[in-house]
Amino acid sequence: MPTTTMLDQATAMIEEAWGRPIEVLEVLAVRHPSEDPLLRSAMHTRTALAITDNAVTAHQDRLHTLTRRGYVPDFYELDRITESAASLRVAHAESRAYLQAIRRVVEAREAAVPVAEAPAVRLAQAAVARSGQAPHAPGRVPEPSSPSAVVGPPVPTTGPRR
Repeated sequence: MPTTTMLDQATAMIEEAWGRPIEVLEVLAVRHPSEDPLLRSAMHTRTALAITDNAVTAHQDRLHTLTRRGYVPDFYELDRITESAASLRVAHAESRAYLQAIRRVVEAREAAVPVAEAPAVRLAQAAVARSGQAPHAPGRVPEPSSPSAVVGPPVPTTGPRR
């Protein structure tokens, strides 16, 4: 029975959040990084997760080889077993951290998506937007715009400066 790796979980999480296959998202993250910085961040983290996932697989294979059924390791191999087990634990911890980081990026993306606003709020915003663009009523003369403030060097004054 195949087990789901953390890389598989991250891939599924990213595909679900952005609604596209990972191959398409990889291209978008590289070619248009400024359009969706959260996607770029998630894809960078997924790349790091892929590296640690390969390390996990390598350490697991080494441990399976050194501890296979019927095999009695030599004395010097005991250090290799211990080292591989420790490295495997470190790689698992890194993978969990990367997966958690991707989860946080996805949560940030979901939080950034605007929630459907109440109809009254949308109507008020639309009215405000239209009021600035509405033509003036016939028979009324539009008010002249107020003169802008003059910006320049200060006028020299007499007397001591402070």
